[in-house]
Amino acid sequence: MAGFQDIIGQQQIKEHLQNALATGKISHAYIINGEKSSGKEFIARVFAMALQCERGETEPCQECRSCKQALSNNHPDIIQLVHEKPGTISVDDIRSQVNNDIAVKPYSSAYKVYIINEAEKMTVQAQNAILKTLEEPPEYAVILLLTSNVNSLLSTILSRCVVLNMKPVGDQLVKEYLCSKLQVPDYRAEVCAAFARGNVGKAKMLATSEEFENIKAEALALLKYIQDMDLAEIMTAVKKITEYKLEIKDYLDICAIWYRDALMFKATSDMNHLIFREEIQALRRTAQRSSYEGIENIIKALDTAKQRLDANVNFELVMELLMLAIQENS
Repeated sequence: MAGFQDIIGQQQIKEHLQNALATGKISHAYIINGEKSSGKEFIARVFAMALQCERGETEPCQECRSCKQALSNNHPDIIQLVHEKPGTISVDDIRSQVNNDIAVKPYSSAYKVYIINEAEKMTVQAQNAILKTLEEPPEYAVILLLTSNVNSLLSTILSRCVVLNMKPVGDQLVKEYLCSKLQVPDYRAEVCAAFARGNVGKAKMLATSEEFENIKAEALALLKYIQDMDLAEIMTAVKKITEYKLEIKDYLDICAIWYRDALMFKATSDMNHLIFREEIQALRRTAQRSSYEGIENIIKALDTAKQRLDANVNFELVMELLMLAIQENS
């Protein structure tokens, strides 16, 4: 099933698009701007399917011939741009798949819908090419540009499109989605929701990732015992972390959530709002052994480590300094 009711959160975008469907005031071009994996493509496909639905309502019926074609990705008037080079959408991609095609009237529907994912990958020439179409689009054309970086698009493109910005989805909504749709256990859903920071696609990916579970287990094992480790043991742990170099941000986020939990427990003695409440004994130990200032220093050190890694400082050195900061303040 894939209708507006299946979109998690994004109330404003849903209302805007459904209102356009209800009044028939459809813009020729929309930009949906939001983080990678946040559900932009899902929204675009639902809107395209509703536009083409034979019943002409604000929710696609999913049963008419047009909806069935859309659901099976075989709709002749819903065109998804494909590009050869993974990092670039070239001027040729735009010319061959949009500009040269758009003059041909719709095959079986009222509209011809073009979905361009990762629109930030369009070269300047490609953007200029699509601008020509946006300046004089045929009556039946609807172009959906999906991007994770709206600032990479020319201001002349922005001025001709309706810009819809994705908003982070509340943790509770994300958690309910993971529990009901993916049957993820309650505690795991809560951890994944906290991590995804309002990005449903990321939460879904984390909930089904074995690698994420392993990283979490490794990070927590280290944090529980770091106060009692000597330098050699810490360095062995750092070497182990290099296995997760690609997911190092997740590793550091797990550490940050652990210490935020410890800080909250220290301040309130209430375990109900903790993300890692399953680990309450170890968290209680961390909270009792560390001062408020110590925990805050650790959270700052985790932020500093992220910034250093972004600046390409040597990985082992960054992790060594971080672990020493954690041990010193624990």
